[in-house]
Amino acid sequence: MSALDLAQQNLTSPMVLAFVLGFFAVRIKSDLSFPDQITSLLSTYLLLAIGLKGGVRLKDINVGDVALPAVATIGAGIITAYATYLVARRFIRLSGADAASLAAHFGSVSAVTFTAAETFARSSGSQTAEYLPLLVVLLEIPGIIIALMLWTRQGQQKVHGALTEVLTGKSIMLLGGGLLIGAIANTTAIDAVKPVFVDLFPGVLTLFLLDLGTLAGSQLSQIRRAGIRLVGFGLVAPIVFGVLGVALGLTVGMEPATAAVFGTMLASASYIAAPAAVRIGIPYANPGLALGVALGITFPFNIVIGIPLYSEVAKLLG
Repeated sequence: MSALDLAQQNLTSPMVLAFVLGFFAVRIKSDLSFPDQITSLLSTYLLLAIGLKGGVRLKDINVGDVALPAVATIGAGIITAYATYLVARRFIRLSGADAASLAAHFGSVSAVTFTAAETFARSSGSQTAEYLPLLVVLLEIPGIIIALMLWTRQGQQKVHGALTEVLTGKSIMLLGGGLLIGAIANTTAIDAVKPVFVDLFPGVLTLFLLDLGTLAGSQLSQIRRAGIRLVGFGLVAPIVFGVLGVALGLTVGMEPATAAVFGTMLASASYIAAPAAVRIGIPYANPGLALGVALGITFPFNIVIGIPLYSEVAKLLG
């Protein structure tokens, strides 16, 4: 399948079209919106379902097979966070608080972007490694820790509370808890909940992306105030991190399809775990700045263009 075919397949998927619909609806001032309770319910379902399905897949995984990818994931999270901070300070010229906030967002991962990438890979007929959901959990943490450490170098002392928020927060609890449930539960019990957590998953993801489209559309005012350099970062950073992620994945032995999803993970930016940690650990940061770039620029770029791009890069390098 050519790069053009991959892009067309992604652009015409219900998930991407739902995101575009939500974005367009906000821009024309439609009253389309989701109550906060529904948004919370959808995100809870998706995070638990991702963890649960990953845990089931981990039953057949050899620990030796995941050791090197796990180390690479932690190292990549540290590198992307630190690189983001340096660029934010020296090139974009953000304050220390806003630079650390941006590093936390881009050093972490978007579980929804990961799911979209894995869905895209499987719809293209490719199989991805069973351990990828575990890497999502691992990638949630190091970038945020590095960002908080960079902030504490400036004399701030709220790291403990922020780390507690990350480790006990919604994302880690649902993803990590889902992994444990899936890995421990017996096959009969898993089959009983499969209609809810597996069969309904694509439909719920489509609804969630519709909701994210409305949120992304509402972030444009923040993006306009951010300046052209920050907007450029939101477009260039995912390409750089994504291509490096693909190359790193192939280097540690991943198959091209798995490396493409791994590259997408590094290219993504968190909008669940990172904002919660930043709110506590970096209180002087502008809460809408990093979130606006992550959700309003990087997320749609990855969903529409990035995922097929990283897939093609993986094929070329693999």
